Amino acid sequence: MKTTCERFLDYVRWNTMSDENSQTVPSTPGQMDFAKYLAEELKAMGIEDVRLDEKGYIYGSIPSNMEKQVPVIGFLAHVDTSEAHPSVTKMPRVIENYDGGRITLESGMVLDPEKDESLSACSGQTLLVTDGYTLLGGDDKAGVAEIVTALEYLLHHPEVKHGKVAFSFTPDEEIGTSQDHFDVEAFGAQFAYTVDGGCFGGICYENFFAALAVVTVSGVATHPGDAKNKMKNASLIAMEFDHMLPPWERPEHTEGHDGFYHLETISGDCEHCRLQYLIRDHDREIFNGRKENMQRAAQLLNARYGDGTVQVEITDGYRNMLEMIKPHMHVVNTACDAMQELGAEPKIKPARGGTDGAELSYKGVPCPNLGTGTFNHHAVTEVASVEQMEKCTKLVIRILEKYAEQEI
Repeated sequence: MKTTCERFLDYVRWNTMSDENSQTVPSTPGQMDFAKYLAEELKAMGIEDVRLDEKGYIYGSIPSNMEKQVPVIGFLAHVDTSEAHPSVTKMPRVIENYDGGRITLESGMVLDPEKDESLSACSGQTLLVTDGYTLLGGDDKAGVAEIVTALEYLLHHPEVKHGKVAFSFTPDEEIGTSQDHFDVEAFGAQFAYTVDGGCFGGICYENFFAALAVVTVSGVATHPGDAKNKMKNASLIAMEFDHMLPPWERPEHTEGHDGFYHLETISGDCEHCRLQYLIRDHDREIFNGRKENMQRAAQLLNARYGDGTVQVEITDGYRNMLEMIKPHMHVVNTACDAMQELGAEPKIKPARGGTDGAELSYKGVPCPNLGTGTFNHHAVTEVASVEQMEKCTKLVIRILEKYAEQEI
């Protein structure tokens, strides 16, 4: 049997970066290459029910080894990595028995425990880091490795009682499209967990409501020397629009349950300008109010500069899983009890983003998110703790055992 760390170091060699500008599913060929490799590995372990579809989704299960009825519990992780930085180009550096001090990467970048609470908690552990030029891939190759290692453990230890275990590995989570093609029936779980969070002990069962707002401004361009009462500068009107949104509700001023408006991109000139915003909030009513505020700002500017000057198109994204999980809090309580049995006090925080589990919860499968033992995702400062990843693997197994022991 491979350890979780060995499996993780094997998986990160694969370039599975997703591409938001791609028109294919999966968005990059590397994801399908890795999915084929992973599917064959699962089959070679002895799992008979392994299915890889044409879009790069893996579904499978291990049958129950119990006579009584136990809920089908599923686990998910995504195979793609963020396009924020390149994938690993050489094996990660292993730091054994981390002394709690600063870590200097090959790039010269310094990891400072005084500025990183997660790193400061890793003293004495074995850490994996990059050279400072690439991602590590803990988001979410760590989750993949932990689930696969747990599945292999169950196959080799039939004395561990469990109901039917469902699993799935998905593409394109990082570009927000993984649930667009997810087959809930093929997955077959009644309740599930994404293994796609931060440090061990973390659990999240609420996240943002999300929307994308595209603001287009149509101006009138003239020669600046002859512009009086003629020119309508689209870029300046775009700036007015942004100034009508509260500056204290930008990402850099928010935390916890705070929502925000995030100006992601802006481009244009005197005649045309385009702004793209992310709208986020944990509260549905406040979230809807944010969308209304943007439309109201457009109406006010149109009254000043003429109808059709400013147009706002808003597309809703993922939703807060809390609404769907509240009636089934056993999925949270079971995981928290298992964490405590493994020596960790659960760290419950709202996700300031989204996961596969958010939309899956709205498809009828309540699905909170568990930590992976890695942190600083989407950055070259990403770190993985070998000991924490091993505990995350044990957590998957212990959750299954606990469901086998209780009545739902």
